[in-house]
Amino acid sequence: MILIVDDKRENIIPLQKILELHSLKTDSAESGEEALKKILKNNYSLIIMDVQMPGMDGFEVAEILAGSNRTKDIPVIFLSAISKEKKYISKGYASGGVDYITKPVDPDLLILRVKTFLKLYEQKKELEDIRDILSKEIVIRKAAEEFLEIKVAERTKELISKNEELEFRNHELQQFSWVVSHDLKEPIRKIEIFIKLIKEKYLKDDSTAVDYVNRALSSAERMTKLITDLLDYSRLSSNVVPEKTDLNGILEEVLSDFDYLIDQKKATVNIQNLPAITGVPSQLRQLFQNLVGNSLKFSQSDNHPVIDISCETINEKRFDSETSDSGHYCRIVVKDNGIGFDENYLEKIFIIFQSLNDRKSYEGTGIGLAIAKKIIERHNGLITAKSELGKGASFILILPL
Repeated sequence: MILIVDDKRENIIPLQKILELHSLKTDSAESGEEALKKILKNNYSLIIMDVQMPGMDGFEVAEILAGSNRTKDIPVIFLSAISKEKKYISKGYASGGVDYITKPVDPDLLILRVKTFLKLYEQKKELEDIRDILSKEIVIRKAAEEFLEIKVAERTKELISKNEELEFRNHELQQFSWVVSHDLKEPIRKIEIFIKLIKEKYLKDDSTAVDYVNRALSSAERMTKLITDLLDYSRLSSNVVPEKTDLNGILEEVLSDFDYLIDQKKATVNIQNLPAITGVPSQLRQLFQNLVGNSLKFSQSDNHPVIDISCETINEKRFDSETSDSGHYCRIVVKDNGIGFDENYLEKIFIIFQSLNDRKSYEGTGIGLAIAKKIIERHNGLITAKSELGKGASFILILPL
């Protein structure tokens, strides 16, 4: 559950509505004192706190939480419409906050950050639980071997140290890529290495412990994939100068990247001549990489994938616009013969972290199509899809020429 702390009720209600639209449970407090009382009685995964409040302000509440073993790991996001100066932002981080957002708040950005911190909080808890179980298993099995006990303690200490580095310290999305590259990916890599060492050296004969290790490794792999996809999503917020881009060249690069998978699945890719448009090449490449990648990923087991990419010029920025050689837009259709999906869930597939398929059968983070939608929107275009279960899917893109 997420706790929203603000002395003004009119500020709490819109935040609750935004979070509840994404199926996130919320609670609220209208003062720092009330917030502390509620935190003592309830368990919260995240706190969104106003800075300026009468009596106890947001910084004081965060400092109290940081000083308690029970509450020190609860992520705190500060919101402020007044305290926008660097000294206040610095004080927010110093008092224990993980992020500092100035008002007015972009709902999409807020949801992205909230879900990111919730995901990391859950993954951290899961890793800590598994690590604790592993430590107990190792201590029980090797209690008589003093040297091994010392090594296990050292490994556990290193895991705890690296795990703490997973806290987000950025106060704007532009810093997100730096955080991912330096503070997240490297610790996860080391966690995987240390857990594999424990598995290979000390747990070969214990199937239960090996199972726990494999779960930990799977969690680390999922976190790495999530971070990579979030990094791609966050980069879409940066300002990049568009340039004339040949979509045929973009698709050639994409298909070259998928050479191995296309051969492996004996896929056929048919492409009509595509136009040159004004856009950001790296983003357009990511767009087609996600769409073609989905068609290959969600193919039917008993059919070789067939992907048709067609294009026509249209008059207006509408999905049902008439074709015209002198039109100012192009309508591109990426069609496949894969597993498809129920069109009742059409809007859901473009929302970040949403997936309609079993992630055990089809790996993914639910970010790919959200990235595609963001790219299309940044190019002043439209995207939708048509599909039936078991009969493939068609993704329709409208882009200005």
